[in-house]
Amino acid sequence: MKLIALFLFFTVLPINWEPDFNNAKKKAKEKNELILLNFSGSDWCGPCIVLRRDYLESSVFSDMADKNLILVNADFPRKKKNIGTPEQVKRNEDLAERYNKEGSFPLTLLLDADGKVIKTWNGKPETSPEEWTAEIKAICDSRK
Repeated sequence: MKLIALFLFFTVLPINWEPDFNNAKKKAKEKNELILLNFSGSDWCGPCIVLRRDYLESSVFSDMADKNLILVNADFPRKKKNIGTPEQVKRNEDLAERYNKEGSFPLTLLLDADGKVIKTWNGKPETSPEEWTAEIKAICDSRK
């Protein structure tokens, strides 16, 4: 049973997160897609961990995101081993200065290709992963 669980764990396709917001905006313009920007504290914020596990890593979300979104994660871990490169830390701090001045975690924003905020979710969504994903897909569809 453990072997099967490990196999399933490693065969799930990973979500592709764009580390550079400027690249994300370029890709979003090229593909006519929206940007989902998630602010997280991956190694200390309980709601962030739940959001990632139950929502962002769900198959229903990843299937939809693969076809409709450019994903950017601005992570603010506390453990030294989880902290990114100085360049990544600076990019995340710049994003926080622009979009998350209050320091809310988790904070998820849906943006257009120019970086304009379309929708904001402060904390974990209050709907199921399927309902949340459907809401995002509806917004994406309405803008194509």
